[in-house]
Amino acid sequence: MLDRRSFLAAGSAAAALAALGLPEEALAANGLQLSQPAPFSFDALVAQAKRLAARPYTAAAPLAPQVLERIDYDAHGKIRFDPANALFRDGPGAFPVTFFHLGRFFQTPVRMHVLENAGGDSFAREVLYSPSYFSMPADSPARSLPEGAGFAGFRLQESRLGDQGKLDWQKNDWVAFLGASYFRAIGELYQYGLSARGIALDVAVPDKPEEFPNFTRFYFETPAAGNTTSMTVYALLEGPSVTGVFKFVMQRGKAVLMDIDARIFLRRDVSRLGLVPLTSMYWYSETTKPTAIDWRPEVHDSDGLAIWNGAGERIWRPLNNPTQTRASAFADTKPRGFGLLQRDRNFDHYQDGVNYEKRPSLWIEPLGDWGEGSVQLIEIPTDDEIHDNTVAFWVPKADAKAGASYSLQYRLHWTDQEPFPSPLARCVATRIGRGGQPGQPRPQGVRKFMVEFIGQPLTTVRFGVKPELVLTASRGKFSYVFAEAVPNGVPGHWRAQFDFTPEGTEPVDMRLYLKNGDQTLTETWLYQYQPG
Repeated sequence: MLDRRSFLAAGSAAAALAALGLPEEALAANGLQLSQPAPFSFDALVAQAKRLAARPYTAAAPLAPQVLERIDYDAHGKIRFDPANALFRDGPGAFPVTFFHLGRFFQTPVRMHVLENAGGDSFAREVLYSPSYFSMPADSPARSLPEGAGFAGFRLQESRLGDQGKLDWQKNDWVAFLGASYFRAIGELYQYGLSARGIALDVAVPDKPEEFPNFTRFYFETPAAGNTTSMTVYALLEGPSVTGVFKFVMQRGKAVLMDIDARIFLRRDVSRLGLVPLTSMYWYSETTKPTAIDWRPEVHDSDGLAIWNGAGERIWRPLNNPTQTRASAFADTKPRGFGLLQRDRNFDHYQDGVNYEKRPSLWIEPLGDWGEGSVQLIEIPTDDEIHDNTVAFWVPKADAKAGASYSLQYRLHWTDQEPFPSPLARCVATRIGRGGQPGQPRPQGVRKFMVEFIGQPLTTVRFGVKPELVLTASRGKFSYVFAEAVPNGVPGHWRAQFDFTPEGTEPVDMRLYLKNGDQTLTETWLYQYQPG
Protein backbone atom coordinates (compact mmCIF):
# COMPACT_ATOMS: atom_id res chain seq x y z
CA MET A 1 0.00 0.00 0.00
CA LEU A 2 1.04 3.63 -0.39
CA ASP A 3 3.67 4.88 2.08
CA ARG A 4 3.04 1.82 4.18
CA ARG A 5 6.48 1.91 5.85
CA SER A 6 6.07 5.41 7.26
CA PHE A 7 2.51 4.69 8.27
CA LEU A 8 3.45 1.56 10.18
CA ALA A 9 6.16 3.48 11.98
CA ALA A 10 3.42 5.31 13.87
CA GLY A 11 1.55 2.10 14.69
CA SER A 12 -0.78 -0.27 12.89
CA ALA A 13 -3.29 1.03 10.37
CA ALA A 14 -6.17 -0.46 12.29
CA ALA A 15 -5.05 1.26 15.49
CA ALA A 16 -4.77 4.58 13.68
CA LEU A 17 -8.31 4.27 12.45
CA ALA A 18 -9.54 3.45 15.92
CA ALA A 19 -7.75 6.53 17.22
CA LEU A 20 -9.61 8.62 14.65
CA GLY A 21 -12.87 7.28 15.98
CA LEU A 22 -13.86 5.35 12.86
CA PRO A 23 -15.60 2.13 13.91
CA GLU A 24 -14.46 -1.03 12.16
CA GLU A 25 -17.95 -1.86 10.94
CA ALA A 26 -18.04 1.44 9.00
CA LEU A 27 -15.60 -0.13 6.53
CA ALA A 28 -17.33 -3.47 6.32
CA ALA A 29 -18.66 -4.39 2.90
CA ASN A 30 -21.60 -6.68 2.44
CA GLY A 31 -20.24 -10.22 2.36
CA LEU A 32 -16.73 -9.11 1.29
CA GLN A 33 -13.43 -9.74 3.07
CA LEU A 34 -11.28 -6.61 3.43
CA SER A 35 -7.61 -6.15 4.23
CA GLN A 36 -6.23 -3.92 6.95
CA PRO A 37 -6.39 -0.21 6.00
CA ALA A 38 -3.49 1.78 4.59
CA PRO A 39 -3.26 5.52 3.83
CA PHE A 40 -4.25 6.73 0.37
CA SER A 41 -4.14 9.93 -1.65
CA PHE A 42 -4.24 10.75 -5.35
CA ASP A 43 -0.94 12.62 -5.10
CA ALA A 44 0.72 9.66 -3.38
CA LEU A 45 -0.54 7.31 -6.08
CA VAL A 46 0.87 9.64 -8.76
CA ALA A 47 4.21 9.73 -6.91
CA GLN A 48 4.22 5.93 -6.79
CA ALA A 49 3.60 5.70 -10.55
CA LYS A 50 6.46 8.14 -11.18
CA ARG A 51 8.82 6.06 -9.03
CA LEU A 52 7.78 2.88 -10.82
CA ALA A 53 8.50 4.48 -14.21
CA ALA A 54 12.10 5.05 -13.15
CA ARG A 55 12.60 1.33 -12.60
CA PRO A 56 12.48 -1.62 -15.01
CA TYR A 57 9.09 -3.19 -15.42
CA THR A 58 8.38 -6.22 -13.27
CA ALA A 59 5.20 -8.08 -14.10
CA ALA A 60 3.13 -9.43 -11.25
CA ALA A 61 3.66 -13.07 -10.44
CA PRO A 62 1.29 -15.03 -12.74
CA LEU A 63 -1.44 -17.18 -11.33
CA ALA A 64 -1.54 -20.87 -12.19
CA PRO A 65 -1.98 -20.91 -16.01
CA GLN A 66 -3.17 -24.50 -15.93
CA VAL A 67 -6.18 -23.28 -13.94
CA LEU A 68 -6.89 -20.07 -15.86
CA GLU A 69 -6.68 -21.79 -19.24
CA ARG A 70 -9.43 -24.16 -18.16
CA ILE A 71 -11.73 -21.20 -17.43
CA ASP A 72 -12.61 -20.86 -21.10
CA TYR A 73 -15.54 -19.00 -22.64
CA ASP A 74 -18.12 -21.58 -21.54
CA ALA A 75 -16.69 -22.04 -18.05
CA HIS A 76 -16.37 -18.29 -17.54
CA GLY A 77 -19.99 -17.77 -18.56
CA LYS A 78 -21.10 -20.05 -15.74
CA ILE A 79 -19.34 -17.94 -13.10
CA ARG A 80 -21.60 -15.14 -11.91
CA PHE A 81 -20.94 -12.60 -9.21
CA ASP A 82 -23.56 -12.80 -6.47
CA PRO A 83 -25.16 -9.33 -6.23
CA ALA A 84 -25.69 -9.95 -2.52
CA ASN A 85 -21.93 -9.37 -2.19
CA ALA A 86 -21.86 -6.12 -4.20
CA LEU A 87 -19.66 -3.37 -2.82
CA PHE A 88 -21.82 -0.47 -1.53
CA ARG A 89 -24.93 -2.61 -1.87
CA ASP A 90 -26.25 -1.32 1.45
CA GLY A 91 -24.20 1.85 1.59
CA PRO A 92 -25.22 5.49 1.20
CA GLY A 93 -24.38 5.76 -2.52
CA ALA A 94 -26.54 4.86 -5.46
CA PHE A 95 -24.32 2.53 -7.51
CA PRO A 96 -23.29 -0.91 -6.21
CA VAL A 97 -20.05 -2.42 -7.60
CA THR A 98 -19.80 -6.01 -8.82
CA PHE A 99 -16.70 -7.84 -10.02
CA PHE A 100 -15.62 -9.96 -13.00
CA HIS A 101 -13.84 -13.27 -12.47
CA LEU A 102 -10.43 -14.15 -13.89
CA GLY A 103 -10.23 -16.64 -16.76
CA ARG A 104 -8.46 -17.69 -19.96
CA PHE A 105 -9.07 -14.34 -21.66
CA PHE A 106 -8.51 -12.17 -18.55
CA GLN A 107 -5.49 -13.58 -16.72
CA THR A 108 -3.98 -10.44 -15.16
CA PRO A 109 -5.08 -10.10 -11.53
CA VAL A 110 -6.55 -6.69 -10.69
CA ARG A 111 -6.63 -5.51 -7.08
CA MET A 112 -9.78 -3.74 -5.89
CA HIS A 113 -9.83 -1.33 -2.95
CA VAL A 114 -12.50 0.60 -1.10
CA LEU A 115 -11.67 4.08 0.22
CA GLU A 116 -12.96 5.55 3.45
CA ASN A 117 -12.29 8.90 5.13
CA ALA A 118 -11.38 9.35 8.77
CA GLY A 119 -10.37 12.64 10.35
CA GLY A 120 -9.87 14.19 6.92
CA ASP A 121 -7.54 11.40 5.74
CA SER A 122 -8.30 8.65 3.24
CA PHE A 123 -7.59 4.98 3.82
CA ALA A 124 -7.71 2.06 1.41
CA ARG A 125 -8.71 -1.52 2.16
CA GLU A 126 -8.31 -4.23 -0.46
CA VAL A 127 -11.30 -6.37 -1.34
CA LEU A 128 -9.78 -9.84 -0.99
CA TYR A 129 -10.88 -12.34 -3.63
CA SER A 130 -12.85 -15.37 -2.56
CA PRO A 131 -14.72 -17.89 -4.73
CA SER A 132 -17.60 -17.54 -2.27
CA TYR A 133 -18.49 -14.18 -3.88
CA PHE A 134 -19.50 -16.00 -7.05
CA SER A 135 -22.11 -18.50 -8.10
CA MET A 136 -20.32 -21.29 -9.99
CA PRO A 137 -20.70 -25.02 -10.66
CA ALA A 138 -19.26 -27.41 -8.10
CA ASP A 139 -16.71 -28.65 -10.65
CA SER A 140 -15.69 -25.20 -11.91
CA PRO A 141 -11.90 -24.89 -12.37
CA ALA A 142 -12.19 -21.47 -10.70
CA ARG A 143 -12.50 -23.23 -7.37
CA SER A 144 -8.80 -24.13 -7.65
CA LEU A 145 -7.68 -20.49 -7.51
CA PRO A 146 -6.17 -19.39 -4.18
CA GLU A 147 -7.78 -16.95 -1.78
CA GLY A 148 -6.77 -13.40 -2.64
CA ALA A 149 -6.18 -14.23 -6.33
CA GLY A 150 -7.68 -10.94 -7.50
CA PHE A 151 -10.33 -10.04 -10.02
CA ALA A 152 -10.48 -9.37 -13.77
CA GLY A 153 -12.50 -6.14 -13.64
CA PHE A 154 -15.64 -4.54 -12.31
CA ARG A 155 -19.03 -3.09 -13.21
CA LEU A 156 -21.06 -0.23 -11.81
CA GLN A 157 -24.65 -1.36 -11.43
CA GLU A 158 -27.61 0.90 -12.09
CA SER A 159 -29.00 3.18 -9.42
CA ARG A 160 -31.55 1.95 -6.96
CA LEU A 161 -32.94 5.48 -6.67
CA GLY A 162 -34.50 8.14 -8.89
CA ASP A 163 -35.56 7.54 -12.48
CA GLN A 164 -33.33 4.50 -12.81
CA GLY A 165 -34.94 2.84 -9.80
CA LYS A 166 -37.40 1.11 -12.12
CA LEU A 167 -34.56 -1.08 -13.40
CA ASP A 168 -33.30 -4.19 -11.65
CA TRP A 169 -29.89 -2.96 -10.49
CA GLN A 170 -28.69 -6.52 -10.09
CA LYS A 171 -29.07 -7.11 -13.84
CA ASN A 172 -28.39 -3.67 -15.30
CA ASP A 173 -24.99 -2.00 -15.32
CA TRP A 174 -23.79 1.24 -16.91
CA VAL A 175 -19.98 1.08 -16.77
CA ALA A 176 -17.61 -1.88 -17.16
CA PHE A 177 -13.81 -2.06 -16.83
CA LEU A 178 -12.43 -5.36 -18.13
CA GLY A 179 -9.13 -6.33 -19.75
CA ALA A 180 -5.88 -4.31 -20.09
CA SER A 181 -6.97 -0.66 -19.75
CA TYR A 182 -10.28 -1.04 -21.60
CA PHE A 183 -13.59 0.31 -20.31
CA ARG A 184 -17.09 0.90 -21.70
CA ALA A 185 -20.28 2.72 -20.80
CA ILE A 186 -23.82 2.70 -22.07
CA GLY A 187 -25.20 5.74 -23.83
CA GLU A 188 -28.61 7.39 -23.82
CA LEU A 189 -30.11 4.37 -25.58
CA TYR A 190 -29.08 1.88 -22.85
CA GLN A 191 -26.70 -0.10 -25.03
CA TYR A 192 -23.00 -0.94 -24.88
CA GLY A 193 -20.90 -0.61 -28.01
CA LEU A 194 -17.43 0.83 -28.58
CA SER A 195 -14.74 0.99 -25.89
CA ALA A 196 -12.30 3.51 -24.51
CA ARG A 197 -8.98 2.70 -22.87
CA GLY A 198 -6.35 4.37 -20.78
CA ILE A 199 -3.63 4.46 -23.42
CA ALA A 200 -2.64 2.98 -26.80
CA LEU A 201 1.02 2.17 -27.46
CA ASP A 202 2.52 1.53 -30.90
CA VAL A 203 -0.72 0.74 -32.72
CA ALA A 204 -0.01 -0.24 -36.34
CA VAL A 205 3.74 0.43 -36.09
CA PRO A 206 5.65 -1.75 -38.61
CA ASP A 207 7.84 -4.45 -37.07
CA LYS A 208 6.84 -3.47 -33.54
CA PRO A 209 4.06 -5.22 -31.62
CA GLU A 210 1.36 -3.20 -29.94
CA GLU A 211 1.66 -3.05 -26.16
CA PHE A 212 -1.34 -3.38 -23.84
CA PRO A 213 -0.65 -2.00 -20.36
CA ASN A 214 -3.00 -3.00 -17.57
CA PHE A 215 -5.00 -1.24 -14.93
CA THR A 216 -3.64 -3.26 -12.01
CA ARG A 217 -5.34 -1.52 -9.08
CA PHE A 218 -8.63 0.28 -8.61
CA TYR A 219 -9.73 2.41 -5.66
CA PHE A 220 -13.43 3.17 -5.12
CA GLU A 221 -14.43 6.23 -3.15
CA THR A 222 -17.25 5.48 -0.77
CA PRO A 223 -20.11 7.64 -2.09
CA ALA A 224 -21.39 10.36 0.17
CA ALA A 225 -24.87 10.00 1.61
CA GLY A 226 -27.42 11.23 -0.88
CA ASN A 227 -25.10 10.96 -3.89
CA THR A 228 -27.31 9.39 -6.53
CA THR A 229 -25.51 10.56 -9.67
CA SER A 230 -21.75 9.90 -9.60
CA MET A 231 -18.93 7.56 -8.68
CA THR A 232 -15.23 8.33 -8.29
CA VAL A 233 -12.65 5.65 -9.07
CA TYR A 234 -8.83 5.80 -9.20
CA ALA A 235 -6.71 3.42 -11.28
CA LEU A 236 -3.02 2.54 -11.43
CA LEU A 237 -1.69 1.72 -14.93
CA GLU A 238 1.39 -0.47 -15.39
CA GLY A 239 3.20 -1.82 -18.45
CA PRO A 240 6.68 -2.40 -19.89
CA SER A 241 6.77 1.10 -21.46
CA VAL A 242 4.53 3.17 -19.22
CA THR A 243 3.01 3.80 -15.82
CA GLY A 244 0.15 6.10 -14.98
CA VAL A 245 -2.66 7.11 -12.71
CA PHE A 246 -6.23 7.89 -13.75
CA LYS A 247 -8.97 9.55 -11.75
CA PHE A 248 -12.47 8.85 -13.10
CA VAL A 249 -15.45 10.90 -11.94
CA MET A 250 -18.35 9.11 -13.63
CA GLN A 251 -21.83 10.57 -13.79
CA ARG A 252 -24.98 8.64 -14.68
CA GLY A 253 -27.58 10.87 -16.26
CA LYS A 254 -29.38 10.75 -19.58
CA ALA A 255 -25.91 10.13 -21.00
CA VAL A 256 -22.82 8.87 -19.17
CA LEU A 257 -20.14 11.51 -18.54
CA MET A 258 -16.62 10.77 -17.33
CA ASP A 259 -14.25 13.50 -16.17
CA ILE A 260 -10.75 12.01 -16.33
CA ASP A 261 -7.51 13.31 -14.88
CA ALA A 262 -4.64 11.25 -16.34
CA ARG A 263 -0.95 11.35 -15.30
CA ILE A 264 1.30 9.27 -17.54
CA PHE A 265 5.03 8.45 -17.25
CA LEU A 266 7.08 6.74 -19.97
CA ARG A 267 9.58 4.06 -19.05
CA ARG A 268 10.97 3.85 -22.58
CA ASP A 269 10.56 5.35 -26.05
CA VAL A 270 7.20 4.88 -27.77
CA SER A 271 6.92 5.16 -31.56
CA ARG A 272 3.21 6.05 -31.58
CA LEU A 273 1.79 7.33 -28.30
CA GLY A 274 -2.00 7.25 -28.43
CA LEU A 275 -3.64 9.30 -25.69
CA VAL A 276 -7.39 9.09 -24.93
CA PRO A 277 -7.85 6.17 -27.36
CA LEU A 278 -11.22 4.93 -28.61
CA THR A 279 -11.69 1.45 -30.06
CA SER A 280 -14.62 0.36 -32.22
CA MET A 281 -15.82 -2.05 -34.89
CA TYR A 282 -16.62 -1.21 -38.50
CA TRP A 283 -17.24 -4.08 -40.90
CA TYR A 284 -19.35 -2.50 -43.65
CA SER A 285 -22.09 0.10 -44.18
CA GLU A 286 -24.06 1.69 -47.00
CA THR A 287 -20.77 2.89 -48.50
CA THR A 288 -19.51 -0.49 -49.68
CA LYS A 289 -20.58 -4.07 -49.04
CA PRO A 290 -19.02 -7.16 -50.66
CA THR A 291 -21.61 -9.27 -52.45
CA ALA A 292 -23.49 -11.71 -50.20
CA ILE A 293 -20.98 -11.37 -47.36
CA ASP A 294 -23.78 -11.22 -44.80
CA TRP A 295 -27.56 -11.01 -44.74
CA ARG A 296 -27.66 -7.68 -42.91
CA PRO A 297 -27.49 -4.35 -44.79
CA GLU A 298 -24.93 -2.82 -42.37
CA VAL A 299 -22.78 -4.01 -39.45
CA HIS A 300 -20.83 -1.50 -37.34
CA ASP A 301 -20.56 -0.04 -33.84
CA SER A 302 -19.44 3.31 -35.30
CA ASP A 303 -19.73 4.73 -38.79
CA GLY A 304 -17.44 7.76 -38.69
CA LEU A 305 -14.82 9.90 -37.00
CA ALA A 306 -15.98 13.43 -36.15
CA ILE A 307 -13.47 16.21 -35.41
CA TRP A 308 -13.99 19.77 -34.20
CA ASN A 309 -10.53 21.19 -34.70
CA GLY A 310 -8.82 24.16 -33.12
CA ALA A 311 -9.58 26.33 -36.15
CA GLY A 312 -13.30 25.68 -35.66
CA GLU A 313 -13.76 23.42 -38.70
CA ARG A 314 -16.20 20.53 -38.38
CA ILE A 315 -14.99 17.35 -40.08
CA TRP A 316 -16.69 14.03 -40.79
CA ARG A 317 -14.55 11.10 -41.91
CA PRO A 318 -16.61 7.97 -42.78
CA LEU A 319 -14.92 4.78 -41.63
CA ASN A 320 -13.41 2.19 -43.96
CA ASN A 321 -12.69 -1.52 -43.79
CA PRO A 322 -9.46 -1.43 -45.82
CA THR A 323 -7.63 -4.26 -47.54
CA GLN A 324 -4.57 -3.52 -45.41
CA THR A 325 -3.96 -1.54 -42.24
CA ARG A 326 -4.19 2.22 -42.82
CA ALA A 327 -3.17 5.14 -40.58
CA SER A 328 -4.53 8.66 -41.14
CA ALA A 329 -3.41 11.76 -39.25
CA PHE A 330 -5.29 15.04 -38.89
CA ALA A 331 -2.86 17.69 -37.61
CA ASP A 332 -4.29 20.15 -35.12
CA THR A 333 -3.53 22.65 -32.36
CA LYS A 334 -5.76 22.98 -29.31
CA PRO A 335 -8.44 20.59 -30.57
CA ARG A 336 -11.97 21.25 -29.39
CA GLY A 337 -13.00 17.63 -29.55
CA PHE A 338 -13.29 14.43 -31.56
CA GLY A 339 -15.05 11.11 -31.36
CA LEU A 340 -16.15 7.89 -32.99
CA LEU A 341 -19.86 8.23 -33.64
CA GLN A 342 -22.78 6.05 -34.62
CA ARG A 343 -24.91 8.44 -36.68
CA ASP A 344 -27.14 5.91 -38.41
CA ARG A 345 -30.01 5.24 -35.96
CA ASN A 346 -32.39 3.47 -38.37
CA PHE A 347 -33.14 -0.14 -37.39
CA ASP A 348 -34.06 -0.97 -40.99
CA HIS A 349 -30.44 -0.28 -41.97
CA TYR A 350 -29.25 -3.14 -39.73
CA GLN A 351 -32.20 -5.57 -39.32
CA ASP A 352 -30.49 -7.17 -36.33
CA GLY A 353 -31.64 -7.72 -32.76
CA VAL A 354 -28.24 -6.83 -31.30
CA ASN A 355 -29.19 -3.14 -31.53
CA TYR A 356 -26.46 -1.64 -33.68
CA GLU A 357 -28.77 1.34 -34.16
CA LYS A 358 -28.54 2.00 -30.40
CA ARG A 359 -24.77 1.76 -29.97
CA PRO A 360 -23.42 4.86 -28.20
CA SER A 361 -21.36 7.58 -29.78
CA LEU A 362 -18.28 8.58 -27.79
CA TRP A 363 -17.04 12.17 -27.85
CA ILE A 364 -13.80 13.42 -26.26
CA GLU A 365 -13.88 16.95 -24.89
CA PRO A 366 -10.40 18.28 -24.00
CA LEU A 367 -10.30 20.16 -20.71
CA GLY A 368 -7.43 22.59 -21.10
CA ASP A 369 -4.84 23.19 -23.81
CA TRP A 370 -3.55 20.02 -25.46
CA GLY A 371 -1.08 21.95 -27.62
CA GLU A 372 0.09 20.64 -31.00
CA GLY A 373 -0.46 17.14 -32.26
CA SER A 374 -2.83 15.14 -34.41
CA VAL A 375 -5.96 13.07 -34.21
CA GLN A 376 -4.95 9.74 -35.70
CA LEU A 377 -7.24 7.05 -37.09
CA ILE A 378 -6.11 3.45 -37.50
CA GLU A 379 -8.25 1.19 -39.68
CA ILE A 380 -7.53 -2.54 -39.73
CA PRO A 381 -9.04 -5.12 -42.12
CA THR A 382 -11.71 -7.40 -40.70
CA ASP A 383 -13.97 -10.09 -42.12
CA ASP A 384 -16.34 -10.32 -39.17
CA GLU A 385 -18.05 -8.24 -36.50
CA ILE A 386 -16.20 -9.93 -33.63
CA HIS A 387 -13.04 -7.85 -34.16
CA ASP A 388 -12.48 -4.28 -32.99
CA ASN A 389 -10.64 -2.92 -36.02
CA THR A 390 -10.88 0.87 -35.62
CA VAL A 391 -8.83 3.01 -33.23
CA ALA A 392 -8.77 6.80 -32.85
CA PHE A 393 -6.58 8.80 -30.45
CA TRP A 394 -4.61 11.98 -29.87
CA VAL A 395 -0.85 11.94 -30.58
CA PRO A 396 1.25 14.85 -29.23
CA LYS A 397 3.61 16.43 -31.75
CA ALA A 398 6.76 15.94 -29.67
CA ASP A 399 8.44 12.53 -29.76
CA ALA A 400 7.46 10.22 -26.90
CA LYS A 401 10.80 9.54 -25.20
CA ALA A 402 11.65 7.61 -22.05
CA GLY A 403 11.31 9.87 -19.04
CA ALA A 404 8.59 12.03 -20.60
CA SER A 405 5.44 12.68 -18.60
CA TYR A 406 1.95 13.86 -19.53
CA SER A 407 -0.84 15.46 -17.53
CA LEU A 408 -4.11 15.36 -19.42
CA GLN A 409 -7.64 16.29 -18.42
CA TYR A 410 -10.65 15.47 -20.57
CA ARG A 411 -14.33 14.55 -20.51
CA LEU A 412 -15.89 11.54 -22.24
CA HIS A 413 -19.48 11.85 -23.46
CA TRP A 414 -21.16 8.46 -23.99
CA THR A 415 -24.26 9.66 -25.75
CA ASP A 416 -26.66 9.39 -28.66
CA GLN A 417 -25.58 12.37 -30.78
CA GLU A 418 -22.66 14.78 -30.64
CA PRO A 419 -22.81 16.75 -27.37
CA PHE A 420 -21.84 19.97 -29.21
CA PRO A 421 -23.76 19.77 -32.49
CA SER A 422 -22.56 21.85 -35.40
CA PRO A 423 -24.85 24.56 -36.81
CA LEU A 424 -23.87 23.23 -40.25
CA ALA A 425 -25.61 20.44 -42.11
CA ARG A 426 -24.04 17.09 -41.29
CA CYS A 427 -23.11 14.14 -43.47
CA VAL A 428 -25.47 11.18 -43.08
CA ALA A 429 -24.42 8.79 -45.86
CA THR A 430 -21.60 8.05 -48.28
CA ARG A 431 -22.41 5.79 -51.22
CA ILE A 432 -20.10 4.47 -53.94
CA GLY A 433 -21.00 2.83 -57.23
CA ARG A 434 -20.04 2.58 -60.89
CA GLY A 435 -19.36 5.88 -62.63
CA GLY A 436 -21.08 7.14 -65.75
CA GLN A 437 -24.73 7.66 -66.60
CA PRO A 438 -27.56 5.11 -66.69
CA GLY A 439 -28.34 3.90 -70.20
CA GLN A 440 -24.89 4.70 -71.50
CA PRO A 441 -21.69 2.60 -71.59
CA ARG A 442 -19.99 2.74 -68.19
CA PRO A 443 -16.39 4.01 -68.26
CA GLN A 444 -13.82 1.61 -66.86
CA GLY A 445 -12.18 2.45 -63.53
CA VAL A 446 -14.54 5.38 -62.77
CA ARG A 447 -16.39 5.51 -59.46
CA LYS A 448 -19.53 7.47 -58.62
CA PHE A 449 -19.85 9.05 -55.18
CA MET A 450 -23.12 10.13 -53.56
CA VAL A 451 -22.55 12.07 -50.33
CA GLU A 452 -25.70 13.01 -48.41
CA PHE A 453 -26.06 15.98 -46.05
CA ILE A 454 -28.99 17.08 -43.96
CA GLY A 455 -29.47 20.17 -41.80
CA GLN A 456 -31.05 23.57 -41.34
CA PRO A 457 -28.60 25.58 -43.53
CA LEU A 458 -29.65 23.53 -46.56
CA THR A 459 -33.28 24.54 -46.02
CA THR A 460 -32.29 28.16 -46.78
CA VAL A 461 -31.27 27.38 -50.38
CA ARG A 462 -33.77 29.14 -52.62
CA PHE A 463 -35.84 27.22 -55.14
CA GLY A 464 -33.95 26.85 -58.40
CA VAL A 465 -30.54 27.33 -56.74
CA LYS A 466 -28.16 24.43 -56.24
CA PRO A 467 -25.36 24.44 -53.67
CA GLU A 468 -21.81 24.54 -54.99
CA LEU A 469 -19.48 21.61 -54.34
CA VAL A 470 -16.05 22.57 -53.02
CA LEU A 471 -14.22 19.38 -53.96
CA THR A 472 -10.55 18.36 -53.96
CA ALA A 473 -8.49 15.16 -54.07
CA SER A 474 -4.84 14.27 -53.53
CA ARG A 475 -4.75 12.85 -57.08
CA GLY A 476 -7.18 11.94 -59.85
CA LYS A 477 -9.90 13.76 -61.78
CA PHE A 478 -13.53 14.69 -61.12
CA SER A 479 -16.41 14.78 -63.59
CA TYR A 480 -20.20 14.89 -63.64
CA VAL A 481 -20.20 17.09 -60.48
CA PHE A 482 -23.41 18.60 -59.09
CA ALA A 483 -25.78 18.72 -56.09
CA GLU A 484 -29.46 17.89 -55.92
CA ALA A 485 -32.17 17.66 -53.29
CA VAL A 486 -32.89 14.12 -52.20
CA PRO A 487 -36.41 13.38 -53.52
CA ASN A 488 -37.87 12.19 -50.22
CA GLY A 489 -39.64 15.35 -49.11
CA VAL A 490 -37.33 15.92 -46.12
CA PRO A 491 -36.39 19.64 -45.90
CA GLY A 492 -32.67 20.33 -46.04
CA HIS A 493 -31.72 16.88 -47.33
CA TRP A 494 -29.30 17.18 -50.26
CA ARG A 495 -26.71 14.99 -51.90
CA ALA A 496 -23.52 15.91 -53.63
CA GLN A 497 -22.57 13.59 -56.47
CA PHE A 498 -19.53 13.25 -58.65
CA ASP A 499 -17.58 10.75 -60.71
CA PHE A 500 -13.95 10.16 -59.86
CA THR A 501 -11.19 8.76 -62.06
CA PRO A 502 -8.16 7.81 -59.95
CA GLU A 503 -4.53 8.00 -60.98
CA GLY A 504 -2.42 5.09 -59.76
CA THR A 505 -3.28 2.52 -57.13
CA GLU A 506 -2.36 4.37 -53.91
CA PRO A 507 -5.12 5.59 -51.52
CA VAL A 508 -6.68 8.92 -52.44
CA ASP A 509 -7.71 11.53 -49.85
CA MET A 510 -10.82 13.47 -50.82
CA ARG A 511 -12.32 16.61 -49.31
CA LEU A 512 -15.79 18.10 -49.88
CA TYR A 513 -18.24 20.62 -48.48
CA LEU A 514 -21.23 22.53 -49.87
CA LYS A 515 -21.59 26.29 -49.99
CA ASN A 516 -23.98 28.88 -51.35
CA GLY A 517 -22.07 32.01 -52.36
CA ASP A 518 -19.95 32.91 -49.34
CA GLN A 519 -22.06 30.82 -46.96
CA THR A 520 -20.69 27.43 -45.86
CA LEU A 521 -23.63 25.05 -45.62
CA THR A 522 -22.14 21.76 -44.45
CA GLU A 523 -19.42 20.22 -42.38
CA THR A 524 -16.35 19.01 -44.25
CA TRP A 525 -16.49 15.46 -45.60
CA LEU A 526 -13.14 13.69 -45.75
CA TYR A 527 -12.72 10.28 -47.30
CA GLN A 528 -9.88 7.92 -48.09
CA TYR A 529 -10.63 6.00 -51.28
CA GLN A 530 -8.69 2.90 -52.27
CA PRO A 531 -8.75 2.51 -56.08
CA GLY A 532 -9.73 -0.95 -57.24
